[in-house]
Amino acid sequence: MLLLAGLGSTAIGYADDFPAPIQSLADQGFEIHGQFDSPGDLRGYGVTRQGQEMAAYLTPDGEHVIVGTLMDSEGNDLTDAQLDEYVRAPLEAQTWQLLAQSHWIQDGDTNAPRVIYVFTDANCPYCRQFWQNARPWVEAGDVQLRHIMVGILAPDSPGKAAAILGADDPAATLKAHESGQQSVEASAQPRDIEEQVYANNQLFEELGLYATPTSAFQRETENGTVRIDRIQGLPNDEQLVDMMGSDTP
Repeated sequence: MLLLAGLGSTAIGYADDFPAPIQSLADQGFEIHGQFDSPGDLRGYGVTRQGQEMAAYLTPDGEHVIVGTLMDSEGNDLTDAQLDEYVRAPLEAQTWQLLAQSHWIQDGDTNAPRVIYVFTDANCPYCRQFWQNARPWVEAGDVQLRHIMVGILAPDSPGKAAAILGADDPAATLKAHESGQQSVEASAQPRDIEEQVYANNQLFEELGLYATPTSAFQRETENGTVRIDRIQGLPNDEQLVDMMGSDTP
C-alpha cells in the first residue's frame, strides 16, 4: 500500500477538543487521526509519528493513555483493522489527491477507465522499459499513465525533467524520449517549470519513495472500498497485469 509518510494530514478536531492525555501526544509530535470505540470502555485513536502507525487508547477515566496493540483473550490483534480504517485509508485518499495535484504528463486516452501515476526520471532505463511494456494497455485505451516527472538519478535529471515539462508538447516530447526516437537534453526553463520539478521531487521524497519508476494505482477490495497499491521499480509480468487490471489486450 502507498502510505503518506512525512506529510501532514487532517486531524479529527481542533487541539483543544482532545482529552488531555491525547493532547499530550499531539504536543509530542504525534498526528491524531480517526477516533474509534474499543472493548473495555476504551476510546481508541489512530495516530502516526514519523510515518509509524499506532493506536492510542484513552482509559475510561479520561486521565491516561496507552499506546500499543490491543489483544483479546485468544491473542487476536484488535488494533490492525482499526488502523487500516482510521489511519491508512484516509492517508491513502490524501495521497491520491496529492498525486492528482502534482505536475504530470498525460500518456494515453484521457477517458481511459484506469489511471496510474508513475514517477518518471528521464535518465531511468527502467522507466523507459516500463513505458514500452505498458503500450498494449495504453494504446488499447484501457489505461492512462500520468508521468510525474522527477529529477533524482543524475545531475542533469532535473534539467531533462524541466525540458520535457516545458516543451510545447510535453506528451509528444516524452513519447519521443521514452521510445528512443529523440532523447531530450537538459535545458534552462522558466522558473515556474523548474519549480514544478522541485515540487515533484519533494513529493517523491516525502512519500518515502526510493526508486523510479514508482507506480501508484487504485484497487477495489473485497468489501468494496478503494485502496492504493504501489510498485517501486520495474514491475515483473505478474505485477504488470495486476497494475493494468487485465491481461494484455
